Amino acid sequence: MEKRKLGNSELYVNPVGLGCMGFSRAYGDPTEKRMAIRTLREAFDIGYNFFDTAESYTGVNPDGTISYNEELVGQAVKGIRNQVVIATKMGVSHNDDRSLKLDSSPETIRRSLAGSLKRLGTDYVDLYYQHRIDPKVEPETVAETMAELIKEGKIRYWGISEATEEYLRRAAAVCPVTAIENRYSMMARWHESIFPVCEELHVAYVAFSPIANGFLTGKYTPATKFDSIQDYRAAMPQYTEEGFAKAKELLDLLANMAAQKNATMGQISLAWMINKKPYIVPIPGSRKVERLKENFEAGNIMLTKDEIAMIDAKLDTMNFDVFGGHISQ
Repeated sequence: MEKRKLGNSELYVNPVGLGCMGFSRAYGDPTEKRMAIRTLREAFDIGYNFFDTAESYTGVNPDGTISYNEELVGQAVKGIRNQVVIATKMGVSHNDDRSLKLDSSPETIRRSLAGSLKRLGTDYVDLYYQHRIDPKVEPETVAETMAELIKEGKIRYWGISEATEEYLRRAAAVCPVTAIENRYSMMARWHESIFPVCEELHVAYVAFSPIANGFLTGKYTPATKFDSIQDYRAAMPQYTEEGFAKAKELLDLLANMAAQKNATMGQISLAWMINKKPYIVPIPGSRKVERLKENFEAGNIMLTKDEIAMIDAKLDTMNFDVFGGHISQ
């Protein structure tokens, strides 16, 4: 499995990274701490060397305590810190109704980074993202602050999550941007227009929710019950009767290709983007070791340019307007 270089950096990662959010947030009650740390370490043993977290990835444990995702990641990589790439994020906190509070002021960036370094148990972050664009702060201001942090050795590189072309260009003109982290999957292709900009500026595209929050595995039906108030999938439209009807043709396509390639549906959905562009790195998340193994092996599945073009042509005919569910990362 050939590693991929993240943009303009000296960071090399395997083709599939690990989105760690689900251990603490959005997919039901947080995983028990010792189990989460053990599973994250097993992910490293499987081959994962790119771990994605954020200061805002927190959840409430059954006993009322807080699960801090960065702490889980930090404890999991003790002793192997120099063998992994850690990405974390700042600029987002959550209101009680799950809406976002945005703050990317220089003071908040520095305060957030200090907290992240403490929780991660490290003295530097490999890739530090602005988690969401803050309309109150100019991209040049954020980029200047990130440049200072790079110079100080507190972060190695920086990126932008949910980046737009204009914002990316303005920020990169001040301090080169290593990666953007945007939603991308077979059901969410609206950011493809930024691919040429990534190529021009040598920016990696880190794809979150690459399996449409698990939907493209084909393992769920409208009858599936998400039993925790902390599981955001209960409110996602792809898991409704209408959502399944809209996506039936895609699920059938994935099932057929999976049979042809001796793979799973989820693996095909990941291999599609991995083989499409050499700078795309999907970061699916799972708390199950077997699923972690399955996702990682998608990096070994080869799809030809003709197969990718065929898939894209069929996707162009499909209507996913029901798909609007968005996890507040």
